[in-house]
Amino acid sequence: METTFLYHYLIDIHSKRTYPAEIQIEQGKIISVMETELPCEHFILPGLIDSHIHIESSMLIPSEFARIAVKHGTVATISDPHEIANVCGVEGVEYMIDNAKKVPFKFHFGAPSCVPATAFETAGDSIDSSKIDALLQRDDIYFLSEMMNYPGVLFRDEEVMKKIAFAKAHNKPVDGHAPGLRGEKARKYIEAGISTDHECFTKEEALDKLQYGMKILIREGSAAKNFDALIDLLHDFENEMMFCCDDKHPDELMLYHINDHVKRALARGIDLYKVLRAACLNPVYHYKLNVGLLYKGDPADFIVIDNPDDFNILKTVINGEVVFEDGESKIASIEEGVINKFDCQEKSPQDFEIKVENIPSQIRVIEALEGQLITKTFLTAPTIVDNKIISDVEKDVLKLVVVNRYSDAPVAKAFIKNFGLERGAIASTVAHDSHNIICAGVDDVSICKAVNALISSQGGIAVVDETELHVMALPVGGLMSNNKAEVVAKTYSTIDRQAKMLGTPLAAPFMTLSFMALLVIPQLKLSDKGLFDGEQFVFVDLEVES
Repeated sequence: METTFLYHYLIDIHSKRTYPAEIQIEQGKIISVMETELPCEHFILPGLIDSHIHIESSMLIPSEFARIAVKHGTVATISDPHEIANVCGVEGVEYMIDNAKKVPFKFHFGAPSCVPATAFETAGDSIDSSKIDALLQRDDIYFLSEMMNYPGVLFRDEEVMKKIAFAKAHNKPVDGHAPGLRGEKARKYIEAGISTDHECFTKEEALDKLQYGMKILIREGSAAKNFDALIDLLHDFENEMMFCCDDKHPDELMLYHINDHVKRALARGIDLYKVLRAACLNPVYHYKLNVGLLYKGDPADFIVIDNPDDFNILKTVINGEVVFEDGESKIASIEEGVINKFDCQEKSPQDFEIKVENIPSQIRVIEALEGQLITKTFLTAPTIVDNKIISDVEKDVLKLVVVNRYSDAPVAKAFIKNFGLERGAIASTVAHDSHNIICAGVDDVSICKAVNALISSQGGIAVVDETELHVMALPVGGLMSNNKAEVVAKTYSTIDRQAKMLGTPLAAPFMTLSFMALLVIPQLKLSDKGLFDGEQFVFVDLEVES
C-alpha cells in the first residue's frame, strides 16, 4: 500500500490558520495531517466548488467541462441539468449523469424542479412531481434544483408544493430562484423550505433574504454579473455565502472559473479565510457533499497554489488522483453520443412579418441590460413600412422572434432594444428555458436565414451577415457539442466575434439573447407563445392601447 507524503503550507480555512504541514495520503484518502517545522514552498487547500452551474451553458458535455474546470482548481460542481431536461426530460438528466461518471470529477446533479419552467411556453418534455420523487430517491441526485416558479410557491400551488415536500422527505435541500423578491413575499418563499438564491442583483435584496435564513450565492457568469453588487456582504456573512457562475460560455471557461471569484474577492481586501469558506467549505456543508476538506479520513480532494496573493493553480487532485499539473489537464476526452428533440419545418420571410391594419401609437419593446438577466419595458412609436412594423436600426429597436422547435406553430414576434445590430441577424437554440429558436435581426430575410440554418443543423448558434452565414452546431439537445473543449471554445470565439462584427456592443451577445426567452426573470420577455410580463405573469400585447 503506497503512502504519499505532501509538505505544504496548509491553509486551514476552518481554524483560520496557515502553517507548514505533513499530509499523508493512502488509497485516495487523507490518513493524517500534522503540523511540522519543515520549510515549505507552496500552499495546499481544499478544492474550489461552483455552487450553482448549468453545465449545458458551457456548450460542453460534463466530461469535457471537467477537463477544463480542473485547470482552474475546481473539483466539484452543484449542477442543475434543467436545460437538457427541458429538451429531453429525465432522459436528458440521465445523459448528463452517465457521461459525468466517466471522469474523475465530482459532479452533483439535482432534480430539475421546473420542466417546463412555466405553462406559458412549449418545452420538449415535462417532469412532474412523481418523476421528481423518483429522481430524488437516487443517490446520484443531491438536491431539488432551482424553484423558478416562485408565484407557484407563494400561492402554494399543489404540484409545486409536492415537489418541495418530496425534497424534504428525502432530506435534500431545495434551491431557489426569486429575482427581486423582497419583504413578506421573500419570507413566504423561504419559509416554504427553499434554502438558496443565486438571483440577487442588489445588496439590499440579498440582505432581505439573509435575514430570513436563506443562503446567498454570489453569481458571476458570462451574462449575469452580480459579484460587484454582492461581494462586500462576505465581510459579515461568511457562513451564508457561496460562489457560482450559473452560466459560463466555453471561451470564458478556458480562461477562468471560480478561481476568478477568489482572486477578485482577495483583491478587494476581503479576508482570505472568509473568501475560501465561500469557495470551498460552505457548499460541502450545505449540500452534504462527499468532497474532502483536508481533514483526516476525507477524500484527498485539494489544490496546490503558488501563494494566496497570486492564487495560481499548480495542481488539482481528486480522490488522490492528480487531474491537473504542469499546465495540463490529466482528464482524457470521452467519445459520447448525442440526444436531441427537433421537429419543425423551415420558415419563409413572410412568417416573420408583423402586419397591422391600424397603426399603433406605441409598442412594447424588451430593453436588454448589459450584465443582467432582468429587462425593462421600453415604449416607442413603431416604424412602419407597407403596413408592417419593422426593425429600426437608427433607434436600435430590432425584431426579436421565437420559433417553436418541437412542432410547427406560428412564430412569436416582438422587438428588442440595446442589441445594437447594424445588419444581419443572430440566432440560437440555447433559449432559456424551453430552448426553442430565438433570433434577433434587422430584417425578415436575415432572420429567416438564421432560423432555417438552425432548423437544418438541428440546433446551434448562427450569424447572418448579409450574404454570409456562420453556424456552430450543438448536436446534444441543441445545447452542447460532443467535441473537444478546445475546439468548441475556438469555434465559439470565432462566431462570437462574427456576431460582434454586426455592431452589437454586448459582451456576450449569444448569452444575452438566450435569456430573452426566460419568462421567470422580469420584466418583459418573449416565449414561443407570445410577449410576456414576468412581473404580472401574464401575456401582453405588442401594441399599447392608447
